[in-house]
Order: sequence, then C-alpha cells, then structure tokens
Amino acid sequence: MKPRTDPLLKRPVIRILVIWVIQTVALLIMAALMSSVTVTSIEAALLAAAVIGILNALLWPLLSYVLLPFAVLTLGLAALLLNGFIVYLAAYLLKETGFTGFIIDGFWAAFWLSIGLTAINIIFSSLLTIDDDSAWYRNSVKRKMQRTAKPEPTDVPGIIFLEIDGLAKPILEKAMAEGNAPTLKQWIDSGSHTLSGWETDTSSQTSASQAGILHGNNRDIPAFRWFDKASGQLVASSNAKILPIIESDRSDGDGLLADQGASRGNLFSGDATFVMATASAIRDKTKFHTSDFQAFFASPYNAARTLILFVWDVILEMRQFRWARKHNVQPILDRHHRGFPYPFIRAAMTVLMRELNINTLLGDLFAGRPVAYATFVGYDEIAHHSGILDPGAFDVLRKLDAQFARLISAAKEAPRPYHFVVLSDHGQTGGATFKQRYGYSLEELTQQLMEEKATVGGVSETGEGMSVLNFYLSDTIQNESSATSKMMARAFKGQTVEGDLVLDEHSRADIVRQTSTGEQEQPQPDVIAVASGNLGVISFTKWPNRMTLEEIEAAFPAVIPGLVEHEGVGFVMVRSEKHGPLAIGGKGVYYLAEDRFEGENPLALFSPNAPAHLRRTDSFSNCPDILVNSFYDPKNNEGCAFEELIGFHGGMGGTQNQPFILHPTELKVEGDLVGAASIYHLGKNWLQQLQQSTAS
Repeated sequence: MKPRTDPLLKRPVIRILVIWVIQTVALLIMAALMSSVTVTSIEAALLAAAVIGILNALLWPLLSYVLLPFAVLTLGLAALLLNGFIVYLAAYLLKETGFTGFIIDGFWAAFWLSIGLTAINIIFSSLLTIDDDSAWYRNSVKRKMQRTAKPEPTDVPGIIFLEIDGLAKPILEKAMAEGNAPTLKQWIDSGSHTLSGWETDTSSQTSASQAGILHGNNRDIPAFRWFDKASGQLVASSNAKILPIIESDRSDGDGLLADQGASRGNLFSGDATFVMATASAIRDKTKFHTSDFQAFFASPYNAARTLILFVWDVILEMRQFRWARKHNVQPILDRHHRGFPYPFIRAAMTVLMRELNINTLLGDLFAGRPVAYATFVGYDEIAHHSGILDPGAFDVLRKLDAQFARLISAAKEAPRPYHFVVLSDHGQTGGATFKQRYGYSLEELTQQLMEEKATVGGVSETGEGMSVLNFYLSDTIQNESSATSKMMARAFKGQTVEGDLVLDEHSRADIVRQTSTGEQEQPQPDVIAVASGNLGVISFTKWPNRMTLEEIEAAFPAVIPGLVEHEGVGFVMVRSEKHGPLAIGGKGVYYLAEDRFEGENPLALFSPNAPAHLRRTDSFSNCPDILVNSFYDPKNNEGCAFEELIGFHGGMGGTQNQPFILHPTELKVEGDLVGAASIYHLGKNWLQQLQQSTAS
C-alpha cells in the first residue's frame, strides 16, 4: 500500500520548515561534492537556503511571465538557467552584506548546484512522501484558474478519465499484486472502485479505440494504417493532416468531452472545448489550446525536476537494454530499435508527456471542468520495445500511479467533487516479431507469393512514440503566442511539413506520400502490405474495388494458400463472391455470414466474439482485400507482430484485446463491454446520471 503523507507535513508552516531543512542538508551535501561551492557551517547553510527560498518566492512570479516563451521553446532549459542565476544571486547578496559562509565560484557552479539541490530535494521528498503540489506550482495554478476560469462551486461531480495506453487488465492485476500500482490497488481494496474488463474491436490500436471511446463511432478504421481505394491514398493514424478528417467524419458533436470538457495528450478530441497536444485538433482554432502547461516549464522546481527525471530515464533505458543483452533476454530488439534516439524518445513519453498531462489536469481540476480525458503513453512505449512484463514497464506504472495520487490530493481543493476513472484503450500481447522468427517481413513474403506478377510496397514501422512528441511540439508551434511559435518555427526550420513539426522519417513519410493535389510523388506499387501490430493489411491498388477471393485466386493463385499455410499466420479474412466473408486458416474455413466452419476452426484460439468483430470489419467501406492476423498461442500469450515490436497490438489474440476500466463502485457497469463504443456510451451515461442525481 502507498505510504501516506504524515498529516503534520500537510500543515503549511511545518511543510515550509521541512523543506527548509531538506534544502539545508542538500546544500551541505553539494558543498562536500563540489569544490567550487563553499558552505562553512550548518548555520551558513540554513541562511543560504532561506535566502534562495525568499528570492524564488519574490522573483519567480515576475520572471516566469517574462520567461514563458523561452521556457516553452527550450522545454524548460531557460528556467534552469534562471534558477542557477537565482542561486548565484543569493550567494552574491550574502557576500555583499559581508557574509562569507556561502561562496560560489561563478555562474556555472551555481547552475550545477541548483540542479543538485533539486535532485536531492526529489530524493528526500519521495522518502518523506511530501506532496509537491502543495507548493508554488499547485497554488499558482489554483490562483490562475480562479482568476481566468472563475469557476463557480457546484455539487455536480465531474469525471477525470485517465487512460494508460496499452495496459491489459491481466497485466494491471499482476502489477497491483506485485506492488507496482499501490494507489489503484488501495481503491479496489477499500471498495471505492471496481475493476472491469472490456473487449476491443478487430483493430486493437489507439486510433480505432479512441474514436470509439471518445465519439462512439470507429467505423472504417480497419488498422493503424490502411490503403483507401476511394482516394488512392495510404491513410495513417500518425498523420496530423488526416486525423481531423477521420474525427470529423465520426463526430456528431456529442463526444464524451462535449460541453466544456478537456482533452489532454489524446489522438482525438472527443469534441472537447479545451485541448492540449491533441492530434486531431492541432489546427482547429475553434478549440481553446490551453497554455496552462507552459507555466509548468516556468517553475524553478518543475523544470529542474523534469530534466533530472528525463536524464535518469535515458540512463535507465541504456542500463536495461545492456542488461537484457548481457543476459540474452528473449525476445529482444536490436540496436537499430533501442539505440539512439530511442532512449530519448522513451524519456519524452515516460517523463515529459506524463508531467505535462498531470500538471495540465491540475488546471482542469481547479477550473472545475466537468470532464477531462488524458492519455499516458509511457507503459505502451516501453512494452513495445522491452516486453509487456518488463521490469522497466512496471516501474513506469509505479511512477504513474504516484502521479495519480497527486491528482486525487489536488481534487480536494477543486470547486466540484470529482470521480476518477482509470482505463486503457487496448492491451498488448508479446512475442518475437514475424521477421525475427522467419527472416523476412510480411511485405517480403507477399512479394515472394506474387512472384513477378506485381510489385509490393509496404510500411512496417508505426513510430507511435515519436508521433506523440510531434503532436505536442506542433501544437505549440501552431497555437501559442506569435513570439513563441515564430521562435520554434525558426528553431525547427527544415523539420516541418506544412506547418507541423515532424522529427522522424516514418511520420514524415506518412504525410508526404501524396502532394497537396493528391497525386502520388512516386509510382504506386501494385500491392501495398502494411503492418498494424499482428494485423497485416494487404490491398491491391490497381483494382478500384475490393477484390474477391475468386479474383485474387485467378490473378495471384499462390497468395492465399501461401499466407494461410504459413506458420506465422493464424488466419486471413477475404470476401468470397459466393460465400461472403471468410476467415481461412491452414486447416479450416470459417464462413462468417453463416456463422459456421469446416475443418478446424481457424478462430478457435481467439475471442468468442471474433466472428462478430470480423463481420463488422468486413462491412467497412474500406475493408482491405486481405486481412492477415498472426498466429496466437494462448498457453504463452504469444503471437508475432508484422512490425519490429515485441510487445504489440493492432489485431486479435491475447491480452491486446483485454483492456480494463477501473471505475467508482457507485458508477455501475451493466452487462458485457464489447467494442470501444461501449465505453463511450458507458461514460456518457455516467455523466448524465451524475447531472440528474444532483438536480433531483
């Protein structure tokens, strides 16, 4: 169980004294470690710590206002430099008064001293379980929201939805049992919350799931990437140009976050009024692109704390990868996937995006927003590269669990009561990749089966983590103050595509495959085979309509037999002109329209709802010509991704289809939750019930 903060530490005077002592001890430690810093006695350390604290209290409110554009541009580096200046100023002022007990040899010594003080503060604050948000930042956000949002106190409860991307219900249960999610476990143990499971659609990935959760409609999203025959384009969920179209086609204006809700770090907005790093709304000027998170970088403590945690996470990834290679942990990705720049991408997902979401949600709480939804991508990112049961992935869960506790504490000071709902959009399944097992990709296998009758092209990298960072930085460029956006646009000149920042080649490729007129820049291959976890999507670009089984067999007779007989393939779905949609395995066929099978059932190892999911996907206007799902081994919860990820999601099989929703016990779940849209209807019903129960 999570250690509870001592009630004495919640008293302002006691807390200030404790922090003063911590800073004093930190000064003495740093002076012992740095030859360029002199602290002659405990009394000198006490005085120096007091002066630094007073200068921070007096100068930061003004300096943070001036610093804001530079803080955002440099992701907090400017705040760190200024924090070093304040430490240097404290030593200078004491020296000018004739006090020689605290001496610093230059600005850079003061800069590194300020970093060291923050690091030691983090360690002691964690050991003493001091609630950081009672300090400067939390109070400043509260005051700002009282001034700008002017919330009126109400008894109508709000709901904060906290999504842990990629975490399956069985994995969460294991994490709680092993002490890696003490806050969530305490909720269940106390009876305040109930853990329920739900089942994804055929496509178990974020764009399909969040469209369903936030809008109640995820039709015609067959995968993370797919070829759209109507437009002749490859559609990608990492393309910030296409996501607004995907959302507008599915939104009826009554999304989960409609009516003054907030969207934080999501793929879709759910019709929220307030958005931050929400991919589908980056260019939507009707939304309020909140600047609340900017103040986070202007805090003297938060900037240094985030930098230290960021660097530490980079070091952790390097150590964990080296340990896994030394001990021959299998499966494991190579240096190409876990070498530079991956450790920095991982740290951005596990630290930077987590801190931005949490601290922006603080503003939502103090503004009294009726509903907010935030996505936390850290577990998903690590599980992709290190495995779904990796100790590093569980460590991220433990740290995120502690941040949820901060929100719960802050909610006590909000102008309305809040319910917290923690959920996932899908899970992950593990296993060595298709290419690791067989030495070639799905694209290469398809080309072999086509022989020389057609050219095959494809994409097997999602770049999800980098896409999230692209969305955040693009949001800043597009929607912040003109000075800030212009500075960032200049700083990242050459890295933007039509105004959006694109730092990685995979996301860039998704955007620039077609010109603004829709014409292809390069000759299009006859066949496109793209990967979405263990779901493969094969489309014949020269056929304007979806090819039938009979047409495929006539044009490319080796393709279907070659796929279904491959040991890495569980089944393929195609549409027969005679029998309708079929799920074909190596030893049997499932006639989906008739709900029967011949031979061995190719869907036997998948969910009982698999036939219904496939029938629904078959009804999509953009259903691919061939849908390929990898094998699934239920004994080991193992399959294989068609992209280079050893923890994967995107198709069917195992824990990737078993997300969860941890909800207040008083908010009931009736019946089975099947499909992402079921979570939307559940959430909307809860919001209506809370509104009506208070009104009555």
